[in-house]
Amino acid sequence: MNHPARVKAAIIGSGNIGCDLMVKLLRHGRQLELAAMIGIDPDSDGLARARRLGLATSHQGVEGLLAMPGAADIRLVFDATSAGAHARHEQLLRPRGVRVIDLTPAAIGPYVVPAVNLDAHLDAPNINMVTCGGQATIPIVAAVAAVTPVFYGEIVASIASQSAGPGTRANIDEFTETTAQAIVGVGGARHGKAIIILNPAEPPLMMRDTVFCLTAPADRDAIARSVAAMADKVSAYVPGYRLKQEVQFEALPAEALAAYPELARSGGLKVSVFIEVEGAAHYLPAYAGNLDIMTSAAMACGERVAARLQQA
Repeated sequence: MNHPARVKAAIIGSGNIGCDLMVKLLRHGRQLELAAMIGIDPDSDGLARARRLGLATSHQGVEGLLAMPGAADIRLVFDATSAGAHARHEQLLRPRGVRVIDLTPAAIGPYVVPAVNLDAHLDAPNINMVTCGGQATIPIVAAVAAVTPVFYGEIVASIASQSAGPGTRANIDEFTETTAQAIVGVGGARHGKAIIILNPAEPPLMMRDTVFCLTAPADRDAIARSVAAMADKVSAYVPGYRLKQEVQFEALPAEALAAYPELARSGGLKVSVFIEVEGAAHYLPAYAGNLDIMTSAAMACGERVAARLQQA
């Protein structure tokens, strides 16, 4: 029986996220064959590591990728740079028919969270992975919304300061805006808000996320079951993803909900979910769950997109 050839891929961005993704793809890629690592610093540890692992490399950015022998065989690119850089990369790659999975908050393509809406966007030329906080929390908002309408969804992502590199710090505004939009667009909440906290604690703490949802009074057991089932779906591709405790519920009186006149008669239900994400420590420390969930989600998307391309 003939098996289709694996889809060749490249990573742009030789920093922490790019390197962690590189190790994941080389160890666990099934439909994808990582062929190249691209950066802009000739002395970067990421490019040196990629060369030792036998990958083609260039420190000349996306132009270096396009000038490589065999560049025409690259069918999928993971962009692990910055929101600003990604816009330019997209302009150069799309006319060549290269599929792009964007790990920056540029939000050029549709927001995708694998456990929630990947099936709807397998043919999109550009897939945006939202943010680390979005990948961790939007599935939970969607799980609550599957049971009862979510009038307001708020997430708080707390990550170790040491796991926030220059790219993360430069994109803080984009993080909050992109995540809030995806809480609505993907999670299904009517309104959304996102907060990120860089925790300077020593030793560094693992990523913790809190999700608050405001609903009308609803079946609490059904919500708890839906959240637990969603957590299982996420942990299938992010093994360190887990609920820290049982889902918490608090009844809110109508007078406390002046901003939500539709709840004036019924009152409201506050649903609180607490999550921890432990990294797989492929390249980064285990506390860097914020980076691990991005690379794990991106690989999950890449594998499904590659399978789709093999069928074409």
